[in-house]
Amino acid sequence: MSNVATHGKADLAQPEACRPDTLDTLANAWRARSTGGLSPAAGLLAWYDWALHLSLSPGKQRSLIEKGLHKQQRLARYALRVASAHDCPTCIEPLEQDRRFAAPAWQQWPFNVIHQGFLLQQQWWHNATTGVRGVSRHHENMVTFAGRQWLDMWSPSNFIWTNPEVLHAITQSGGANLWRGAMNFLEDARRLALDDAPAGVEGFEVGKDVAVTPGKVVFRNHLIELIQYSPTTPDVHAEPVLIVPSWIMKYYILDLSPHNSMVKYLVDQGHTVFILSWKNPTAADRDLGLEDYRWLGVMDALDAVTAIVPERKVQAVGYCLGGTLLAIAAAAMARDGDERLQSLTLLASETDFRESGEIALFIDDSQLAWLEAGMWDKGYLDGKQMAGAFQMLNSRDLIWSRRVREYLLGERQTFNDLMAWNADVTRMPYRMHSEYLRRLYLDNDLAEGRYRVGGRPVALADIEVPMFIVGTVRDHVAPWPSVYKMHLLSDAELTFVLTSGGHNAGVVSEPGHPRRSFQIATRAAGDRYIDPQLWRAETPMNEGSWWPAWQQWLAQRSAGRVAPPAMGGTQAPLGDAPGTYVAMR
Repeated sequence: MSNVATHGKADLAQPEACRPDTLDTLANAWRARSTGGLSPAAGLLAWYDWALHLSLSPGKQRSLIEKGLHKQQRLARYALRVASAHDCPTCIEPLEQDRRFAAPAWQQWPFNVIHQGFLLQQQWWHNATTGVRGVSRHHENMVTFAGRQWLDMWSPSNFIWTNPEVLHAITQSGGANLWRGAMNFLEDARRLALDDAPAGVEGFEVGKDVAVTPGKVVFRNHLIELIQYSPTTPDVHAEPVLIVPSWIMKYYILDLSPHNSMVKYLVDQGHTVFILSWKNPTAADRDLGLEDYRWLGVMDALDAVTAIVPERKVQAVGYCLGGTLLAIAAAAMARDGDERLQSLTLLASETDFRESGEIALFIDDSQLAWLEAGMWDKGYLDGKQMAGAFQMLNSRDLIWSRRVREYLLGERQTFNDLMAWNADVTRMPYRMHSEYLRRLYLDNDLAEGRYRVGGRPVALADIEVPMFIVGTVRDHVAPWPSVYKMHLLSDAELTFVLTSGGHNAGVVSEPGHPRRSFQIATRAAGDRYIDPQLWRAETPMNEGSWWPAWQQWLAQRSAGRVAPPAMGGTQAPLGDAPGTYVAMR
């Protein structure tokens, strides 16, 4: 442990000039607590950049005035028409993903005029915050995002007197929906004050309702437990599968209920499956870095798997940041002549972070300095802070629509296993979180050849094993065009899948799940590059889950079927799955 930690610190230690002044850090840590970790300086700089350049752009100002007057005229004409006609076409349609005004009640007067006015205003503000010459792209994205957040807060769907669905519920129930909503609010406030899990989580106990695939903990160190799953077939594919989930989340996203467990699916198809269960770090782990996660995580797990299944290569699978870390490890192995990998699968995992989507709004020098000060005070990033940032990326559905349903309509959302897992938050060590945000997101060192392992840079181009890369259409965390960039970073054989759903639901896409589809195509080693939009336009659509196609891909890279390996190999297992680390709060 100490050797690995020292090795990581030697590789990634901050330069002397970059180390923060203690007094500044203490002051910023206190301020960061009052702002939820968001840097006010970053926001002010973005607004100033936008406002100053807009004030110097008379043409843009004239265009906005003209657009505003035109939208007012459209709304006035629409209001006059709907007053006398029952079937009047709308003057603006909501975006495809905006379901706030989908109910028929919103098409009745005056709510049709109200919501149409809001959508026109929303469109005007988008025009106002984009296309201002001279504004940096990052600041433009920040201002556009903040404007959307502000408008979403004032949506007519959020208020009793402008939401026809709420008014109808009041009429039907005599106001009982508001009473139930008040009780829901008080219950949520109580749980928040006591730091309890959200209502509904009680029905999904780890090891009893979720994470129930039988297996054993066969290895443990300071950072991981390695779980080996019990075979369910008389023989198995020769090459074992090692899954590296993200440390941002509990591993059982891939072993939810039996019907949608990726782990169980692979085991039932005859694969010997291992998975890492990351420790939930505490303040004592503040100095663990990315290199510690690579050594104590990927490399220690790989050593354990090859000891249990000797003389066999490993089919490695990484999810989210676990995939990024696995790609780093695979590049270092390729550089150093370590040939233990048979294939590499990356699920919603970025390796080039230049176009990482709206999550990049929270990542610049000012924001990271603020965030680091907040983490320095505690030694870790609290999982609820990370969860809050992800909620903001889709606040319309995850915050406001939920509050309307639970507090105004008085309807508790029905919890499912994925939602319960999402509420089971984890922490991240100060050092590791700072390193991956700076080295990967901000500086993009991995894709640009500056990320160092063992004192030398690693290159993804060195990876020569076949790769299976999965992107999801509605991913707010790892947008699929960013995931697709592996085509530019490696010339190895690469099979790319674009699947319906988001960052989590697109990956947890079991066979039989309704309304699932995917596209898949393989680029042979050395073939020419196709840009992502052309790839999407030319690649046929397949109905159903992508899991069977992936399982077939894994099976094709197996040397045949053999007898299942012993649980733990020559070492006695340490306990039953799901182990102890997953239960750490």
